Amino acid sequence: MTSLWSDTAAGAVAPRPPLPGDLDVDVAIVGAGYTGLWTAYYLRRADPALRIAIVEAEHAGFGASGRNGGWCSGLLPTPLPQLAKLHGREAAVAFQQAMIDTVDEVGRVVAAEGIDCHWDKGGTLGLARSDAQWRGARAEVELAASYGFELRLLDRREALERCGATSVHGATWSPHCAAVHPLRLVHGLASAVERLGVPIYEQTRVLEIMPGTARTMTGSHGAGAGTQGAGAGMRGAGGGGVAGGHGAAVRTAHGTVRAEVVVRATEGYTAGLPGHRRDVVPVYSLMIATEPLPPSFWDTVGLARRETFTDHRRLVIYAQRTADDRLAFGGRGAPYHYGSAVRPSFDSVPSVHLALRNTLVDLFPVLADTRLTHAWGGPLGIARDWHPSVGLDRATGLARAGGYVGDGVAATNLAGRTLADLITGTESPLTALPWVNHRSPRWEPEPLRWLGINTALRAVAALDRWEGRAPS
Repeated sequence: MTSLWSDTAAGAVAPRPPLPGDLDVDVAIVGAGYTGLWTAYYLRRADPALRIAIVEAEHAGFGASGRNGGWCSGLLPTPLPQLAKLHGREAAVAFQQAMIDTVDEVGRVVAAEGIDCHWDKGGTLGLARSDAQWRGARAEVELAASYGFELRLLDRREALERCGATSVHGATWSPHCAAVHPLRLVHGLASAVERLGVPIYEQTRVLEIMPGTARTMTGSHGAGAGTQGAGAGMRGAGGGGVAGGHGAAVRTAHGTVRAEVVVRATEGYTAGLPGHRRDVVPVYSLMIATEPLPPSFWDTVGLARRETFTDHRRLVIYAQRTADDRLAFGGRGAPYHYGSAVRPSFDSVPSVHLALRNTLVDLFPVLADTRLTHAWGGPLGIARDWHPSVGLDRATGLARAGGYVGDGVAATNLAGRTLADLITGTESPLTALPWVNHRSPRWEPEPLRWLGINTALRAVAALDRWEGRAPS
């Protein structure tokens, strides 16, 4: 089966041509997913003179950006206490508030650019369906309140009014989430970027990202012919910019793109680049979708505002009511593949898709005979400390963003705005956020990586099963 999103995207998108040959630009972006597209969008808005090019191995939105659960949420993968311990309480609060604000920023751009991505900001529910989950829900609300953030605790009646699932003890509810059609968002954003004059070269696989070897200098001399006007803003960033050496470059099968700054925006596909095997691991998340469900189902179940929902188990599940009244339902549980391998055959794991169906029927028994129309999956990126990051090294001309742990629909927008400020040398609250230039530890070499990740997955699933059997 194919992705629901690819089958319900608005019309066919014509393939874009590959890189025609060697190219010189100010900023080269590797990857035409959300991170790369948002970065290009805000860079071009900040400085229309910048020469920017995006290269993509497949097509825009091929990876997680076009396959995810469609949650544009203020969630951070790194817990607030961990952020506070690493960076201080004030920095942790600023990071969380920036993520909350980002949800509305995405909504603003969607409206401004006329992107038809079924945007509906109904918030998100975290159902508690066992005693252990109810304790966890109450603790989560108390933690959010201790940092000054809004997270409501719903009793059983309130929770069932919003989502009529089985075994509900109560729920948490946050207003900071919108349901979206993720591939429509990609297509709309790519079109907006192209309208701004940024080319996207598809079917252009990157063989190597090469750092620059340059010295810094004061003054406004360009790093290469024709870059003085466009690069002046970038060189203003750190008291003198890159000049007098060789800029960074992206080597592809179709030619080499030379640039003052190269942005790596490859997320779950990062491990396939030379030198990055242990930076971010690709872990698969799988999804299923039902046929359109009748009004009688929604009259009983609710989700009238298209609230996204999950529950408080450890092995994540996630769902949304789509604009055409399906349930799109996903979760973790697929194995990590040895050597950080990523292959199309890994997008389907029948046992995991069956487990997702069983979980969906456990939530809503009336769906036992409902037809599933789609089943798909794909890799997301996880850093060793579950801490997303953005960064720019002016000495090498290399920039990066990623490690969103599946919470990237909004986080990529924040990353794109932050990278735009870093590259153009704009000091802002975004460039002071604690993920800027954060360096996660590298993952362990194989076979330790394979053993550790898959053992942890099995342990978490076992703990969820045990807690789910706890007496009410």
